[in-house]
Amino acid sequence: MEKIRTRYAPSPTGKMHVGNLRSALYEYLVAKHEGGVFMLRIEDTDQERYVEGATDIIYRTLEATGLKHDEGPDKDGGYGPYVQSERMKTGIYMKYAKELIEKGEAYYCFCDKERLASLKTQVTEDEDGEGKTITIYDKHCLGLSKEEVEANLAAGKPFVIRQNIPNEGTTTFHDELYGDITVENSELDDMILIKSDGYPTYNFANVVDDHTMNITHVVRGNEYLSSSPKYVRLYDAFGWKVPVYIHLPLITDENHKKLSKRSGHSSFEDLIEQGFVTEAIVNYVALLGWSPEDNNEIFSLDELVKKFDYHRINKSPAVFDIVKLRWMNGEYIKAMDDDKFYEMAKPYLDKSLPADYDEAKRRKVAGMVKTRIEVFPDIEGHVDFLRALPDYDIEMYTHKKMKTDAASSLSVLQDVLPILEKATDYTNDALYQTLLKYIEEKGYKNGFVMWPIRTALSGKQMTPAGATEILELLGKEESLKRIRKGIEMLSV
Repeated sequence: MEKIRTRYAPSPTGKMHVGNLRSALYEYLVAKHEGGVFMLRIEDTDQERYVEGATDIIYRTLEATGLKHDEGPDKDGGYGPYVQSERMKTGIYMKYAKELIEKGEAYYCFCDKERLASLKTQVTEDEDGEGKTITIYDKHCLGLSKEEVEANLAAGKPFVIRQNIPNEGTTTFHDELYGDITVENSELDDMILIKSDGYPTYNFANVVDDHTMNITHVVRGNEYLSSSPKYVRLYDAFGWKVPVYIHLPLITDENHKKLSKRSGHSSFEDLIEQGFVTEAIVNYVALLGWSPEDNNEIFSLDELVKKFDYHRINKSPAVFDIVKLRWMNGEYIKAMDDDKFYEMAKPYLDKSLPADYDEAKRRKVAGMVKTRIEVFPDIEGHVDFLRALPDYDIEMYTHKKMKTDAASSLSVLQDVLPILEKATDYTNDALYQTLLKYIEEKGYKNGFVMWPIRTALSGKQMTPAGATEILELLGKEESLKRIRKGIEMLSV
C-alpha cells in the first residue's frame, strides 16, 4: 500500500485561526493513524496578504500543540523547497503552466483591467447567505493566434495564464465525506494559474505542489468544494492521480454564523491569552466535526491518533461552543500536576493576591482554586477579596439553609470577636477547634456561625475556602479589622 502523505499548507497571514488549527490537526491525525507522513508547506505566494512574523506563529503553534511535522522548511525529506516563494524560483510553476498551454488546457490572457471590468458579473450566495459578485471571463484571448501571442510576449505586454475549461459538459470529483459531486462546466470560470507578477495563484500552486510532493490525502475546509472541479480538471489535464479529498464542515459560532475574528476566540493565540490550556484546545478542536465511536470526550493527542477515523467526520456545520470548551478546560486543569498548575497560575495569583504573600501562602491559595476554575483568569474573581474587602450588601448575611439573618449574624460576630482577639495560633486547625468549642457551647449548627464569619471576611457569596482557612490567610490583624467592619455594617 502507498504510504499516506498529508500536508498542512498555511499562508503566513496572521494568527492561526481555529479552522486552520483543525485542518492541521486532522491532517496530522489522518497521517499518523496510518503511520504516514505529515508535512509542513508554507504557501506565501499571496504577497499582498503576507504578514511579517506570521511564519514564526505557525511554527510556534505546531510545536505548542504537539503537531510535529516530519518534513518541512526545517526538515528536508527530499521534496523541498517547502516554501512556495522558494519553489517559484526553480521555475516549476511556469514550467507546468506552459505544459498546459501546449496541451490546449491553458492560454495566455492579455486583457487589461478596463476590459475585465466591463465583463458581465454573476451574483452568488456565500455561506453567510450574502450576495457575492464574481466576474466570468469570456475566453476572449483563447482565440488569439500563435503569432499574436508571440508578438504580445515579444512586446512585453502584461499577461496572465488562464485555465481553459470547456463551456459544455460536466466535471465530477469524489470527496470522502460528500461522495461524488458533479458540476456543469459552464459554471466554472477560466481561473488564473499564473498572475501578471509571475507568481502562481494559490489554486494552481496547490495542485502542482501536492502532486510533486506526492501528497495522497488533501484535508481542507469545505469552502474549497467549489474550487475542486477546477483542481480535478488540472490533475486530469496533466494525467496525474487525484488525491483523496476530505472536505471539512464549516465551523460556526453559537449563532450559527461563520466563526470570525470578531468573536474574540477565533484563533489559537486568542484562546491561550484567555487562559485556556493547549491540550484542552487541541482536544476540543478535534471534536469540531468528528466524534469517536464511544461517548468519551477527553482525549490526549496520542489517544486521538489511535481513535481517529476520518470517515466519522460529520458534514453538518460544527458549532464552536465556548461554554463547552470552558468545561473541558476545567477538566484538564483539575487533572493537572499541582506544580505545573502553580506555575501556570502564578501570573494570575500575582495580580490578585496581597504583595506580601510568600510562596507557601500562594501555593495554598492555588490549591484552593484549582478545582473551582475553568480558565486561569477565573482565579482573580475567586481570590481578589484577599487583597481587599469588596463592597457588599448586608443581605448577604441572610442564608435560608444556614438559618442566618442580619440579627443572628450580628450576635455571632459580636460573640466571636473577643474569642478571635484572644487567639494566638492563627492556623486553620487551631482556629477551627477554637470556634468549634464556641459552637458546641451555644448548641449552634456549624454553618450558623461560619457563614457570618466567612461573609464578614470575604464580602462574597462564594469563596474557594472556608471561614477558618480565610482567617489563616488574612492573618489576625486583617481578620479582626474585617469582622469589626461587619459588626459596624450590621449595627446600623
